[in-house]
Amino acid sequence: MTIDRRKFIKSSLAGAAAVGLGNTLAASAGELPAGAPPTYPIKAELKISFQEGTAPGATLNEKFDFMEEHGVVGFEPHGKGLKGRMKEFKEALKGRNIGVSAICAGFEGFILSTDPAIRKKCRDTMEELIILAGELGSTGVIIVPAFNSQVPVMPHTQETRDFLCEQFNEMGNIAQKHGTTVILEPLNRKEAFYLRQVADAASICRDINNPGVTCLGDFWHMTWEETCDMAAFLSAGKYLQHVHMASRKRRSMPGEDGEADNYVSGFKGLKMIGYNKYVSFECGCQGDRKVVVPAALELLRKQWKEA
Repeated sequence: MTIDRRKFIKSSLAGAAAVGLGNTLAASAGELPAGAPPTYPIKAELKISFQEGTAPGATLNEKFDFMEEHGVVGFEPHGKGLKGRMKEFKEALKGRNIGVSAICAGFEGFILSTDPAIRKKCRDTMEELIILAGELGSTGVIIVPAFNSQVPVMPHTQETRDFLCEQFNEMGNIAQKHGTTVILEPLNRKEAFYLRQVADAASICRDINNPGVTCLGDFWHMTWEETCDMAAFLSAGKYLQHVHMASRKRRSMPGEDGEADNYVSGFKGLKMIGYNKYVSFECGCQGDRKVVVPAALELLRKQWKEA
């Protein structure tokens, strides 16, 4: 009998996923009413984080007041100019129920440049951000290997991947020393050529096998690159350190794109891996932030319960 290898692999993977999911949810079978959300053996938590521009408010303290009032427990600062704002951030966060989630990039140069001087600039500025992240108690510093606009760039080859693993391993060692991580972010193909799917980033983390090297899943980029949000997060597993959130058509506030803004599948995946780190807003806003932001929070909490 002739076996179609592709069909065999697909059916094997589908069967394994079904068995795994069935085992995960079997404990709740027969105990829940029809239509009730499943239960999971590992406790996950929806910890929402905002970037600085998300909350309404003229000052950082006004923004933090709004965040605390609405149960937002994380703050994601941008890495650019971070050193000069350390005192400001520390004072504004003092005594609040808000922690620093990820540091959003801010490094200079790019690690896949063909120019050694540009690569060195990336390494040097990343090291500074990693040290600052550790000082703030941040979960990690987000890095993209190369944006499409950054040229000349190394070719997409095995040698380039090996080089990338070597560089991230070294950065991960520095991150471990400072109690934080380096977070690899996949982007959609319009923004970056190298990492496009969460599984790609997770496989690099797996190959490096360094606790200081982790990855991120961004619902906006996942909209264009992933076939299934839940599968994307399951593929990341223990390597997932951060999640970015936005509406799914215009990268605006969740809910501003109507029915398209459905995150239940992804939330199911997060619950299945016991995700308890931050889900951080990285998005614009079409309407009045005082109205739209609370509505977005309500939507996410509702969908989290449904997952």
